Amino acid sequence: MSKFFYKGRIEKKPKHESYGYNTNRAAILGTEAHPLTLSVQTQARQQEVQAQLEQHQLFATITVNPDAEEDLLELESWLNKPTTTTFDKTPGRNDPCSCGSGKKYKKCCG
Repeated sequence: MSKFFYKGRIEKKPKHESYGYNTNRAAILGTEAHPLTLSVQTQARQQEVQAQLEQHQLFATITVNPDAEEDLLELESWLNKPTTTTFDKTPGRNDPCSCGSGKKYKKCCG
């Protein structure tokens, strides 16, 4: 049966982009809305961690509990983010060679 004779409702895909709804939003840790949760054992260690947070402009809730184990996993993971590796652009076949011979790259080092 042809689609011209279908009398049902045709559901359209909602356009979230036009309404300002961000579908790719993620909660960023370390902000005022989503602070890091850290626990330390002493007040001195709390001051050291607070100095690190101020240096990197982060927000966290630090609890001091001498009986519990120190938990700074969220802070360490934020500070040790992997960096994106970038590679130098390789010359094209017809570009001059980088060794300085004056030949094309394909005739010299390619």
